[in-house]
Amino acid sequence: MQQIHEFQPIYNAKSKILILGTFPSVKSREQHFYYGHPQNRFWKVLAAICECAVPQTIEEKKQMLLEHGIAIWDVIASCDIVGSSDSSIKNVIPADLSVILEHAPIRQIYANGNKARDLYEKYAKEKTGLGIKGLPSTSPANASYSLEKLITCWSCIKSE
Repeated sequence: MQQIHEFQPIYNAKSKILILGTFPSVKSREQHFYYGHPQNRFWKVLAAICECAVPQTIEEKKQMLLEHGIAIWDVIASCDIVGSSDSSIKNVIPADLSVILEHAPIRQIYANGNKARDLYEKYAKEKTGLGIKGLPSTSPANASYSLEKLITCWSCIKSE
């Protein structure tokens, strides 16, 4: 079933890092904000790296991202997807990443998971001219990575 990404990217003129996911999960679409599934470890990982409390509200999440120079968005603007399953994604219409890249001094793009990296390389890399570094997915479906292992892997974003 065709789904449309209905919320805006988070960034400002100080955003140096862009983290891209694939497409919002069902829970995220219900909340109209990123990484809304309670078992997704995205906010816990970023809070640990930023050395701050785990944000609870959407405003707290936005504030943490912007204070630490982090932009977030997804590679896909619309697609056919079954539930929240990245493996079911078809008929992709990519997001126009120039919305962020023309207004923020992004130095590095990271992918939250292999599927986001692969989709970026397929649909966006040629247009942006920028590479992407893949990071392990914070999704609860990525059970082989503990929270501690995710924090270790993701800590590379601190050096940007």
